[in-house]
Amino acid sequence: MAKKQITGEFRVSFPAVFKPQAFEGQEPKYEITMLFPKDTDLSALEAAAEEALAEKWPDEKKRPNKLTMPFVDGNDKDYDGYADHIAIKAKSKMKPGLVDRAKKPITDESEFYGGCYARASVAAYAYDIAGNKGVAFALNNVQKLRDGEPFGSRSNADSDFGDLPLDDDDDMDL
Repeated sequence: MAKKQITGEFRVSFPAVFKPQAFEGQEPKYEITMLFPKDTDLSALEAAAEEALAEKWPDEKKRPNKLTMPFVDGNDKDYDGYADHIAIKAKSKMKPGLVDRAKKPITDESEFYGGCYARASVAAYAYDIAGNKGVAFALNNVQKLRDGEPFGSRSNADSDFGDLPLDDDDDMDL
């Protein structure tokens, strides 16, 4: 049985915690990518992954040769914030709980975004589905810890348009 782990602080990437997402032909899931600086001690998550492997394939000699592991070198990805980080995805069919530092539910989607910082409750599991074998993390709950610079290049309307001179005919009480 997979043991629950509480991660340390990570930077959030590609969060889908309000609505499940799916690629064409796949079942929709809630998910989050957790970005940890490469010098982060991930030994508890690595041990959980190894434990899941040992549960699924107890005899190390009989483990499949090609296993997909959840720890991805961010330098191999061309996304904002991934350089010098380890990226780990966590997914769930069920909606995860999402709370702030005071453990109050976050319901405003603009409050939780790619670039903020959080920690999560996850559990490692091994899988053997349609020829794909490996270890992944199930997403239980997420706690936002603090704001961060949002990923992406989206600008806000105020900075895009600037100030216009007002005419005497402009009605400011629209």
